[in-house]
Amino acid sequence: MNADSPAVAVIPARWGSSRFPGKPLAVVGGKPVVQHVFERVRDAGVFDAVWVATDDERIAAVVRQAGGEARLTRADHATGTERVAEAAAALPPEAVVLNVQGDEPLVPGDLLRDLVQALRRDPAIDLVTAAHPASDPAGFASPHVVKVVLDAAGRALYFSRAGIPHVASGAPQYLRHIGIYGFRRRILTQFVHLPRGPLEEREGLEQLRALEHDLAIHVLVTAHETLGVDTPEDLKAVALRMGAA
Repeated sequence: MNADSPAVAVIPARWGSSRFPGKPLAVVGGKPVVQHVFERVRDAGVFDAVWVATDDERIAAVVRQAGGEARLTRADHATGTERVAEAAAALPPEAVVLNVQGDEPLVPGDLLRDLVQALRRDPAIDLVTAAHPASDPAGFASPHVVKVVLDAAGRALYFSRAGIPHVASGAPQYLRHIGIYGFRRRILTQFVHLPRGPLEEREGLEQLRALEHDLAIHVLVTAHETLGVDTPEDLKAVALRMGAA
């Protein structure tokens, strides 16, 4: 891949959430969550552009006030990846597109840089995500924590809400998936036009669509952890991490 191909981060953000309506504009550390995400992605210093993709003018207004670029998208997208694909549709086929969730106010800049470099360094990688080693039994047992197992080349064999790989005794040793994805734009476009398969339907994990249709997902194993906001309780945990409680 040409190292000069543009790298663009797209942050999908929507108002509606079954567990936390309006969370992109929930305030933590004196700023809305989506502003924290935008600023961290911008400050990573690896992107030619950073866009927030949303169908909500309230979110767009906050992003613009913070100096960011908001791209208004359709309201009928089923997933954030579809929203990202709409925003990125006019980019060159080999452009690097990072889908950075709008509820990750502590996303590490080093991790973003590593994901971009993985795509730029290796032309055989079209789709990359990340995971970090974990051993906590509660996370291993929780369906809200997504686990991934890899092949010898570092590609995902399977993602699951169940505890994988099985542990016969002792503390579990597993890889906790981090829901940030890097695509070449042509693969992103291909991905969102694929039909949902039975594994995606059963697990509720859209990355399984790629595996069901034989698209390889390279997984960057990293020491970096993220702390997303899915509930008001998560927001309190982020505030504690920021020292803003």
